[in-house]
Amino acid sequence: MEAIFKSLSDPAFLFAVLVAVAVFATIFTVAMPILGGSGLESRMKSVAIERDNIKARERARLAADSDKRRKSASLKQQGEKPGVRALVERLNLKAALADEGTVNKLRNAGFRGQNPLVMFLFLRFVLPFVAFLGALIYVFGLGKLAEHSMMVKVFVCILVAYAGFYAPNLYISNRASKRKTGITRAWPDALDLMLICVESGMSVEAAFKKVSDEIGTASADLAEELVLTNAELSFLQERKQAFENLSNRTGLDSVKSVMQALSQAEKYGTPVATALRVLSAESRDMRLNEAEKKAAALPPKLTVPMILFFLPVLFVVILGPAGIGISQRGGIF
Repeated sequence: MEAIFKSLSDPAFLFAVLVAVAVFATIFTVAMPILGGSGLESRMKSVAIERDNIKARERARLAADSDKRRKSASLKQQGEKPGVRALVERLNLKAALADEGTVNKLRNAGFRGQNPLVMFLFLRFVLPFVAFLGALIYVFGLGKLAEHSMMVKVFVCILVAYAGFYAPNLYISNRASKRKTGITRAWPDALDLMLICVESGMSVEAAFKKVSDEIGTASADLAEELVLTNAELSFLQERKQAFENLSNRTGLDSVKSVMQALSQAEKYGTPVATALRVLSAESRDMRLNEAEKKAAALPPKLTVPMILFFLPVLFVVILGPAGIGISQRGGIF
């Protein structure tokens, strides 16, 4: 024990440990960006699978047994668990817990297809019971909240079950909000790239493909949506439907206005470059206005932290020497 304490108190040993930690931190900092990656390849792989699904659905729609082929392809490609789907269909959870708004929220969060919807409904059904059981074990089994009455304990268990029921909704809303923020930041740059591609003579499909390749480093979510839109433009009967699907999946007004302009250009033959140039300028102005709003909102937000933390420290620094001098002299008089 004394040898260990002596080695720990040795300055040379402590210096060697600090040097080793510093070297490890430096190697870790340098190696993480190289080994970690942005996950863009996996996202593009999932988009390729979704593009194949779109192609399979459109081919199956033209056949007589489209429903059977689409269900079998979905179960085979997405790896959905039949037991979960059977439970959801047997209890008819889709009619009770989901509507068109739920499907749109899942799309805005980046979850496409039937498998995420089935899993969402299953979690909304199961989590309240799991949370209620966990609360019962915590409160009654472990003897927590013993000083409170039975009514309070039951109320806590019900509140935990209620939180478990709305936990999937909170997760989807949070994920959709983060996804919309990332797409909003990268959308003006994507419009500029699309404008350059269109003015250089590319078609809309080629422009979407090129922009998705270039914008992936800034926003992988936007790259996914552009690739899916490119696939839908190739497979769907109406190109307008592909543009509407993109606006519905993103849930952004700026994207919706651009898709409407592209639809009108496809319908009436108006120049696409002119509309893209105007909409790109508007998107940049909107992003600048949002930044100015956040900057203007900083002073009110900083008022309370300044009063609670900065001003007391400032008073101590200014009045501290005077107070020390007065105490050393024995008082003011």
